[in-house]
Amino acid sequence: MRLLFTIAPLTLAAILAACSPSSPETASASASAPATEPAPGKTAPANPALGSPDWYAWVDRTLAVSDDGHGPAPGTPEWNSAVQTKLGEEAPQQKSGSTEWQQAVDALLRTRVATH
Repeated sequence: MRLLFTIAPLTLAAILAACSPSSPETASASASAPATEPAPGKTAPANPALGSPDWYAWVDRTLAVSDDGHGPAPGTPEWNSAVQTKLGEEAPQQKSGSTEWQQAVDALLRTRVATH
């Protein structure tokens, strides 16, 4: 019986040691390692205001509406139409350019970016 009380704590200590990180340096090094940068233009901006220049630029990059700076100016009816075309069947049914339309485009693109 005395042997059981001696072996049990040692076994528990061995199990706990095996489950813990090998050294504190290893744990802190992996935590401080830089994250891989996502592809430019594919990450949603934190919370730009709908209709802001940052929001339009992100939508434009994400959908590749402009071709190297050539194309309709963001926010114009032509640009809105190009966004509708790029979104295809998923395009919002709200009036192009309206706040509701911008919200729907934003939600759709954030879902697409998050899943790709």
